[in-house]
Amino acid sequence: QLPLVESGGGWVQPGGSLRLSCAVPSGSTLEHYAIGWFRQAPGKERVGVGCISPTGDNINYDDSVKGRFTVSRDNAKSTGYLQMDSLKPEDTAVYFCAAPVYCSRLIVCYEGVCSWGQGTQVTVSS
Repeated sequence: QLPLVESGGGWVQPGGSLRLSCAVPSGSTLEHYAIGWFRQAPGKERVGVGCISPTGDNINYDDSVKGRFTVSRDNAKSTGYLQMDSLKPEDTAVYFCAAPVYCSRLIVCYEGVCSWGQGTQVTVSS
C-alpha cells in the first residue's frame, strides 16, 4: 500500500483554477505506478476524472473535464498533479488520488491493489 498524501484543495470562484498534488513520503516512490484522480460529490459515487501512466505517455480524461483539467507527474519528486482550470460549480467534490490504477478511458482503482489518498475538498462557488 502506498502512503499517498494529497494537498491543494480549497475554495475558488467559478472560472478559477486550483492545482492538486499527490505525493509519497521519502522512502517511497510513485515512479512505477499509474496515478489516477477521482472525485466524489455529496450523494454521488466516486468517479475517475483523469489518469496518467508511469512514464506520462498515456493520459486519459473523463469527458466532463476534458479541455479544462490537466494531469501530469514529476517522477523525480514522486508527485502527481491535477491542474484544474475553468472550474465550474459542478466540479465541487472531494478529490482523491490513487495508485496504481488501470488507466484507460475507464479509470479503475482495484481493491486490494490500489491505495487512496486522504481526499481534499474542492469547492467552486461565488
